[in-house]
Amino acid sequence: MARLTMMRILRASDYKHMPWKNGGGETVEIAVSPERGTLSDFDWRISMATVASDGAFSSFSGIDRTLSILDGAGLTLFIEGRPPKLLTTADPPLSFPADVPTSARLNDGPVTDLNVMTRRHALKHRVRRLHVEGALPITTSAREIVLFCHRGSVALATAGVSATLHALDTAVLQHPAALTLSAEISSDVFLIEISVP
Repeated sequence: MARLTMMRILRASDYKHMPWKNGGGETVEIAVSPERGTLSDFDWRISMATVASDGAFSSFSGIDRTLSILDGAGLTLFIEGRPPKLLTTADPPLSFPADVPTSARLNDGPVTDLNVMTRRHALKHRVRRLHVEGALPITTSAREIVLFCHRGSVALATAGVSATLHALDTAVLQHPAALTLSAEISSDVFLIEISVP
């Protein structure tokens, strides 16, 4: 018997605003698991932040993170053990350990980023930026997926459930073996797949 996909829709107006762990700015928490998880005990967490000045990233012990630039001219990341990396809206999401000393220097003014984190050894994740115009079928073996609509408006349908995401809205789906995204206008979404290692 096919397993019914469970879907939760999160609207941009409902997101939680909170200070950075290091106090250097504000983050917008999009989704966290478990739902009442804190910065010290989450299994996975997805957030947005506006970076308005150069500085160090917060450190999260035992966490892996992936960073994507949503808006702005980008920033240069200085991750210990790696060469400096300029990350812009044109680049694919960048993954690195969240407990390695990391700092950033703005390229030309503030940026808004998307941050995905999972607890190492318990979960792993993959982040993809997708352009949707027309229908786009997706298959996945992930335990959960999170769809974040960056620009435009995207309809999604899977296993008897459907919804429409507008800019900055999010859908969290459990056990979605296959789904179809569709957009009447050119739209951009981030597909976040969360799995057991």
